[in-house]
Amino acid sequence: MAERLPEFLPQTQPADIFPGADRFGAPEGKPMVARVFQGEEPLGYVYVTTDVVNTRGYSSKPIDILVGVADDGTIKGAKLVEHHEPIVLIGIPQSKVDAFIGAYVGLNLIRSPAPDNQAPADIISGATVTLMVINDSIYRSMRTLSQQYGIGTATAGATANAAAGGASEAAATVQTRPHRLVNQEKADVQSWQALLNEGAIARLHMTVADVNKAFAAGGKAGAAAHPEKGADDDTFVDLYTALVSQPAIGKSLLGEAGWNDLQGRLKPGQQAVVVAGEGRYSFKGSGYVRGGIFDRIEVVQGDESFRFTDLNHQRLPAFDAAGAPHFKEIALFTVPEEVKFDAAEPWRLQLMIQRVLSVNDKAFVTADLNYQLPQPYTVDDPDGEPVAVAAAVTPPGTDAVAGAAAAAEGEPSSQLWKQIWQGKRWQIGVVALSLLILVAVFFFQDTLTKYPKFYDRFRLVYLTFSLFYIGWYAQAQLSVVNVLTFTTALRTGFSWEYFLMDPLVFILWCATAISILFWNRGAFCGWLCPFGSLQELLNRIAKKLGVKQIVVPHGVHTRMAALKYVIFMVLFGVSLYELGLAEKLSEVEPFKTAIILKFVREWWFVAFALVLLLAGLFIERFYCRYLCPLGAALAIPARLRVFDWLRRYPMCGNPCQRCAHDCPVQAIHPEGDIDPNECIQCLHCQMLYHHQTDCPHVVQVNKKKQKQAAAKAELDAQRRAQAQQEQVIHFVDKRPSEKPSDTAR
Repeated sequence: MAERLPEFLPQTQPADIFPGADRFGAPEGKPMVARVFQGEEPLGYVYVTTDVVNTRGYSSKPIDILVGVADDGTIKGAKLVEHHEPIVLIGIPQSKVDAFIGAYVGLNLIRSPAPDNQAPADIISGATVTLMVINDSIYRSMRTLSQQYGIGTATAGATANAAAGGASEAAATVQTRPHRLVNQEKADVQSWQALLNEGAIARLHMTVADVNKAFAAGGKAGAAAHPEKGADDDTFVDLYTALVSQPAIGKSLLGEAGWNDLQGRLKPGQQAVVVAGEGRYSFKGSGYVRGGIFDRIEVVQGDESFRFTDLNHQRLPAFDAAGAPHFKEIALFTVPEEVKFDAAEPWRLQLMIQRVLSVNDKAFVTADLNYQLPQPYTVDDPDGEPVAVAAAVTPPGTDAVAGAAAAAEGEPSSQLWKQIWQGKRWQIGVVALSLLILVAVFFFQDTLTKYPKFYDRFRLVYLTFSLFYIGWYAQAQLSVVNVLTFTTALRTGFSWEYFLMDPLVFILWCATAISILFWNRGAFCGWLCPFGSLQELLNRIAKKLGVKQIVVPHGVHTRMAALKYVIFMVLFGVSLYELGLAEKLSEVEPFKTAIILKFVREWWFVAFALVLLLAGLFIERFYCRYLCPLGAALAIPARLRVFDWLRRYPMCGNPCQRCAHDCPVQAIHPEGDIDPNECIQCLHCQMLYHHQTDCPHVVQVNKKKQKQAAAKAELDAQRRAQAQQEQVIHFVDKRPSEKPSDTAR
């Protein structure tokens, strides 16, 4: 994408982004920056985060933040200039987003990246994906600019002077070297110590004192109060790593037989590393036993990172190199084929160290084991792009362990969505459990609906859960903006990473997509939609208070129901032209006002939502029936459903109209057919289907059965009487006859 800085600079006054500045220089360099001046004196730089890093929001679109930074690395100004986040997912007013970004002003993330120099953590954890993306963008862009332009280092002044002279010399100060490849010709076998001395084997050693210091610096409340037991100089972890797909290193550590076996398993271009550990802390942990993932170690290279799984793992009993020490754990890992990994370029093995504070609380820090193949183990790539050489910036007065602690608490990861999923594990578990319960309800609906009182109370509890937990607490209200964003991403460059940024919304969308094939759109609209739940719960209260319900004639209802499809098609058409405009028009949904912001918003938005809820007191789910574009969007693919779970009798609709009359959303036609586009799977008709006194068909069948039973009983009585009579006759016939002599007497 083209740089955005030239687009935003004309719209910004220099003093608004950099106090004291009166003009901008020309945008230049890679990544693009513009110098900021007061008269002829250069003050610093201004840049747009998306010109520097590729972090994007949930919408898969950039979140553009204009940042002003002084030569010493101090942030002088920061402003959100453009974003395309789904409005319903932001979850907080624009003023709070601006306040969050404003909290970075005055910080120096180059010289002091410690946790106390971060934006307020409670806003990040309590709010949204959007803020985490902003945090990630600012941190990573500052690191990149520090490396490219020397911001926050001694070279900043020289770079500033070059820019002040009007020359585009900033990029020229960045040195380059040829791209390197792994030297496959070097295959001499060496001892353990020789490899270690050359740097072919890298080491990270942490004592008990080191790890206690890391947790104390991390700032996690309570972490320092649970120190690691033991003497300060006791080894906590002694970690080693090496690239064994390089012949010399592989043959030395694995032996000839092990090297040949590895070569037989590696695909062309695939790499392999070994990790060995000693000490009281295991780099393997128990995650790979439970789920097959080695969650304590991660390979990080630039903006790419990956973890190993049990499919990549082979346990080694010992190293073959002469003088190699004994290790408690040795693992041989092959790099997954789908991973982008340049073995000849620098990378690091990041070790996650956890500390249990209580049953439900843990603290984490990370420590980095840096690795780079020594020069003799690489060769220049004549066809490769030159690689920029950037000096590492080490904050003054900090050591490697303190830097690791700072990274653990504040340094953003290149795979931000994984952090978000980790942070919402228990919320994911609750939602997953609720979905399993809902699946059970639908699969066993015939049994449950035979007990109408229990089922009705259960549905009431589930709707309350959807409103309070999924909606007001977890803020996982789905929106038509999600649909528009998804279709736009399909046209402009789809990536799952963007849609994984909000785990609860992603899970609910997956569940909704699957449920459409089984139960049409009703699984979401009738059970999981927080605003739909709010409407139904308020309507129940209204009925209890005696509010008379309005019955919309079927013909009028059918025509009004088409409105939501018109609204959706208008929004979809506008999104093809301009997604941002479609997002604004999507305020026809009251979800953000009523669910995300809990009615704390401008009065006209609140009034609109209240009018819709007021209409729902007289016409149950008024908004769902006639205006909801999300319901329309879900109804279109619902035509693909495979199963029809709702049972009907032949007399339903002709002549019986009981279900059509009692359906809370008028989804049953007078002819008896259930309209899948309007059905919300409330299963009210299925309760009637089994009801012994409310369903005319069941009543008629029961009466017929009773008549048949009475007739059968009467017939059985007649048969029993006849059988008794026949027995009496038979008894009389069998009596002994009188003797003649007795008669004569």
